[in-house]
Amino acid sequence: MRLMISGGGTGGHIYPALALIRRLQERKLLDAIQYVGTPNGLESRIVPAADIPFSTIELQGFNRRNLFANFRTVDLFLKAVHKAKAMVREFQPDIVIGTGGYVSSALVYAAAREHIPTMIHEQNSIAGVTNKFLAHYVDKILIAFPDAADQFRQKDKIVLVGNPRAQEVAGLQPNARLADFQLSPNRSTVLIFGGSRGAAPINEAVLSALAEFGSQSYQVLFVTGNVHYQNVLDQLGDKAVPNNVKIVPYVDDMPAILPDVTLLVGRAGATSIAEITALGIPSILIPSPYVTHNHQTKNASSMAQAGAAVMLPETALTDKTLLNAITAIMGDDDRQAKMKKATLALGHPHASDDIIQLMQDLIQA
Repeated sequence: MRLMISGGGTGGHIYPALALIRRLQERKLLDAIQYVGTPNGLESRIVPAADIPFSTIELQGFNRRNLFANFRTVDLFLKAVHKAKAMVREFQPDIVIGTGGYVSSALVYAAAREHIPTMIHEQNSIAGVTNKFLAHYVDKILIAFPDAADQFRQKDKIVLVGNPRAQEVAGLQPNARLADFQLSPNRSTVLIFGGSRGAAPINEAVLSALAEFGSQSYQVLFVTGNVHYQNVLDQLGDKAVPNNVKIVPYVDDMPAILPDVTLLVGRAGATSIAEITALGIPSILIPSPYVTHNHQTKNASSMAQAGAAVMLPETALTDKTLLNAITAIMGDDDRQAKMKKATLALGHPHASDDIIQLMQDLIQA
């Protein structure tokens, strides 16, 4: 097939698109691919680095504080649609997919107007503005959380498929990579990870609990994020780090160590949840309160209600609440087993293949 795909702004929109593309390539189903993004968005660095053909259109999101700025937003959108139509006519895709972010609005809308089969993929439990707009025009609305179905009126278009990132990690096996961090591959392990940039409130709570971690039977891999690493070291000063705790700024290829993790403590982004549900990892989720529509809280709440996670709001996060939450799970094998089962039940280990089948059905319709 010939595929045009667009998603940008955050990794949560970009990485599912890349995972789907890689699966199509593995199955030798792509004749041609064109990724459309903005010139300055995160996708402009990530997608070319993945050796995927990349082209750009200029767009900006709506400004909720300065309504006058939205005159330019609308003007850019109309121009972007005009350019996107020309791109669609030139590339002649069999199908066009949007994975979120305002950049996908022009391409998917233009493709729908050109009578090309179209899909959108919503990774979060609360739908983004762009996907709500595009839902009126596309053929299929793909969702990763059952709760997201309530966000769309077009019920007949909705298909629960999960997140393509899930299939990428679903087959991973324990691989003793923890030894790279001077940790035992055979010991119960807590991974504390505040996202690719790290999270200062999580880091501060861990630092305050550091001495207490030293007396636990489990080990801890504490990933601070590159941005915060030096500050963490400065706060540590001369304090000793317990032997069962390792502090690192970042972990390349994070999914590779997940099969060796007993419990994950971190944010509630769509990509993280896709990965841990595919592998059945119990979690303590501390949703970021700074994301659009507070969607991480809704993501974490869905996991907690299913018994797959404990949600710890950032407002309640302290060294004591964090340590108590971790120890309550790590000290209870039966609870771990129940959480693992509940987490796996939410997973979609065949997400990409399910999406590909829907793509093929649309193309052949």
